[in-house]
Amino acid sequence: MSGAAAGVRDRTLLAFDFGTFRIGVAVGQTVTGTATPLATVRVRDATPDWPAIARMIEEWRPDALVVGLPLRMDGDEQPMSRAARRFARQLEGRYRLPVHMADERLSTKEARSRMVAARQKLERADDPMAARVILEGWLMEDTGPVQ
Repeated sequence: MSGAAAGVRDRTLLAFDFGTFRIGVAVGQTVTGTATPLATVRVRDATPDWPAIARMIEEWRPDALVVGLPLRMDGDEQPMSRAARRFARQLEGRYRLPVHMADERLSTKEARSRMVAARQKLERADDPMAARVILEGWLMEDTGPVQ
């Protein structure tokens, strides 16, 4: 895809802010370029709650998935980058949907800023908001997603 939303009309996407204990999930649309925080999925013993993810995929019927790629500030990968890529491959294998990686640098910080500005509680609710930030960033990119 040349641009994240270039030439594509009304597609639904689910985005994931991958973590080793929690995964934030958001839903968005290419037609509006916006996203909404959905839920936090628990991770136990390095295994995501796959039934919870399957329910969201069944409910929202996304055309594609976006997974945040944690990078160092200089753009280099880090140990969590490999874990996020592995999660993305698992999503692709389980659900047979296109999965795109998106640079997630500073997404949690941005999510917390938005929540403070909206006077929302930060107690673990920042994961779905970070997924929203990741997806909105991916939707706005002119050059397409990070691969």
